[in-house]
Amino acid sequence: MQAVVDLKSVHKRFGSQHVLCGVSFSVGRGQVVAIIGKSGSGKSTALRCINRLEHVDAGTIQVCNHAVHDPALNLRELRRDVGIVFQSYNLFPHLTVLQNITLGPTSVKRMSAAEARGLALEVLARVGLSDKADAYPEQLSGGQQQRVAIARSLAMQPQVMLFDEVTSALDPELTGEVLKVMEKLAVEGMTMILVTHEMAFARNVADKVVFMHQGQVWEEGAPAMLTNPATPELRQFIGNGL
Repeated sequence: MQAVVDLKSVHKRFGSQHVLCGVSFSVGRGQVVAIIGKSGSGKSTALRCINRLEHVDAGTIQVCNHAVHDPALNLRELRRDVGIVFQSYNLFPHLTVLQNITLGPTSVKRMSAAEARGLALEVLARVGLSDKADAYPEQLSGGQQQRVAIARSLAMQPQVMLFDEVTSALDPELTGEVLKVMEKLAVEGMTMILVTHEMAFARNVADKVVFMHQGQVWEEGAPAMLTNPATPELRQFIGNGL
């Protein structure tokens, strides 16, 4: 399987703190990879490095044929191919749902207003929110806002989607709404990397699980590894009900 995301020996420091200590893993086209691990293990930092929100100190990252580690990287080109959705929805409160979604395609991809509107309505249908196009973010539940954030990212037609603990601020019912949308994207063949604490999703939807511990990839493999961990660290992590 062709790797569309490939990290090799990636190191990242914040001052004296060595957050990523030689992280390596790859993601094939159409794969869903769940990154798990306790807080402070480097999960979100690894994800942010993939989208060049953080610079790496050493190692290489290739994403959709972009050399992300290269100082001369064209960020605009990278972010056309890689979408990211955060725990906080980051929607513009003064814009309607439709305006939030059309902003990227019209300003970054130079799409016409009519074309962007058609695309926005299409992605809203994909996340089950066709009736919310004219609503403002404050009129939506947290789960609906997160689904709009996913739709906004999809409107840029990325090759890879990154999700950084997108359900951690939601209650169980709203979490289920958002996970259903992500499950549908997986079925449609979207390449996805998600930092998550949702073990059931990792078991049932992911093609590969990456367990991070102390800034390293401690274990990786098929979701079956969650049932039969090879290391005491993963055994303890799962045993804590996380």
